[in-house]
Amino acid sequence: MASGRESTRIHNCNQFKLGLFGMNCSGGLSLTKAPERWDASWDNNVRAAKMADEAGIEFLLPIGRWHGYRGEMDTQGTTFETLTWACGLLAATRGINVFGTLHVAFVNPVFAAKQMVTADHIGHGRFGLNIVSGWNPGEFNMFGVALNDHDDRYAYSAEWIEIVRRIWSESEPFDHEGRFYKLKGVLAKPKPYWGSRPVLVSAGNSPAGRAFAANNADCLFTAIGNPAELPGKFSAFRALAPEGHVRNIFSAVHLMCRATRKEAQDYHHYIVHEHGDWEAAEYAANLRGGRPNSWMSQQADLRIRLMTGSSLPVIGSYDDVVDEFTKLRALGIDGVAMDMINYVRDFPTIRDEVLPRMERAGLREKSA
Repeated sequence: MASGRESTRIHNCNQFKLGLFGMNCSGGLSLTKAPERWDASWDNNVRAAKMADEAGIEFLLPIGRWHGYRGEMDTQGTTFETLTWACGLLAATRGINVFGTLHVAFVNPVFAAKQMVTADHIGHGRFGLNIVSGWNPGEFNMFGVALNDHDDRYAYSAEWIEIVRRIWSESEPFDHEGRFYKLKGVLAKPKPYWGSRPVLVSAGNSPAGRAFAANNADCLFTAIGNPAELPGKFSAFRALAPEGHVRNIFSAVHLMCRATRKEAQDYHHYIVHEHGDWEAAEYAANLRGGRPNSWMSQQADLRIRLMTGSSLPVIGSYDDVVDEFTKLRALGIDGVAMDMINYVRDFPTIRDEVLPRMERAGLREKSA
């Protein structure tokens, strides 16, 4: 039987792991004006976290966001800071892993290392870190931090996490003389809860991003572009990593499921075409240069795609959802972080309809 950090839920034997994604943000990832859109109050976050925990879901992953998408609803304009959010949810749950998401350029690594150890002790070793190098000029300007060239941002992140890992593991004061940081007499106690560092995850779609994740993270969080390219992409990624270093490859999906495919498609039409926040979608599209990134499916109108975020849309019946998850698993994806219109309202259907079907399909074991 696994012990220590290996005993935490994210290391369980389920073939396809699941998480909730972005519920710390107003509206989640959906640019819609529908009245049932996600209200990211603290009480709602706790309710969703407890439901996911009791259902055996593996993790909660927040979005690090400092500017919203404007429009009438300003989706993600109201957000909880992710490390304090994680502390609260780790205290409110029993088994689920909870990540913090940090733009590392905005936080000193000595301070962040202490914050994250505190979270890890609150959760008895269930805390994890999502390392973000950042891309949004407005957010960097807000902090008065220069937005370095793309590859230099990953070089900065590599130095930042090197310092944090030393703080977590070394018992004597050390100096650090690097390109971005020059530190003297660094030492912090306590160490992480299990005496081993928290799980690290990083998004990577560019060559520099994948190389950073391969060398520094336990889990790659990647977008789904052309499915036919994924097996080769993942093989190349794992070849970059030290043997056994990368444990899981995750992606994100926007989940919209109903009893029938038509009901799900009708609901998508209602969310997007009847209640879409088109001004916010226009802003989000312009922020991306008015065109999809290489990892985003081609769409005649990018705004329609962005109405439900940039995650892969999974829209259909309960059986359709499981079929799609089965295909993703066959391509080499170990699990997904799910966003939805309303986490509290929508999750019971996932628990009662989708999870049992996943168990029957061999994707998950029956939750205790």
